[in-house]
Amino acid sequence: MLQHLKVNFTAVLILSLYFTSNYTQAQDTSETKPKIGTTQTIGDVILVTLPIATFGATLIKGDTKGAWQFTKSFILTEAVTYGLKTSINKPRPDLSNDNSFPSGHTSTAFHSAGFIHLRYGFKYSIPAYALAGFTAASRIDSKKHDILDVVAGAAIGLGSNLLFTTEYQQQHMKLSYSNFEGNHQVGFTYKF
Repeated sequence: MLQHLKVNFTAVLILSLYFTSNYTQAQDTSETKPKIGTTQTIGDVILVTLPIATFGATLIKGDTKGAWQFTKSFILTEAVTYGLKTSINKPRPDLSNDNSFPSGHTSTAFHSAGFIHLRYGFKYSIPAYALAGFTAASRIDSKKHDILDVVAGAAIGLGSNLLFTTEYQQQHMKLSYSNFEGNHQVGFTYKF
């Protein structure tokens, strides 16, 4: 089981690093490098840390089923996002390249927030949604995307979770029965 977790963690880490490097390369293809502000830098940091923190939380919690669901929906999010980016070729508002639609930063951030929401509940996802919203706003502020790009990215990130993510079921109650040498025992356990 531990080996399975290591494989999942390694796969997501490699995919995160791969897609993050692609985001960076996709943004810096212009002749003159655009000036990167603080808001854009924070959005870039959230892009990397939010999925890693979300996946790490599933491992810490021992939720291997959730880790696998996260991995599948993450791969789908990135595949749909990059498939659309390469096939649509919409120019960015700053005209740095033709990879504007949809926003990859937004799809990745909202994927993580949506996963937390569907798997563990809305109250746990509030900070993640705030970070994902900030990331989307940072993409508009840095003139890398318009509102249509970030709305589409959010829809892709949230939608991929609908296909793979189920609600986390903790076992709070347990009923047991044992029979030993004609003696019958019924047990009830409740975890708070």
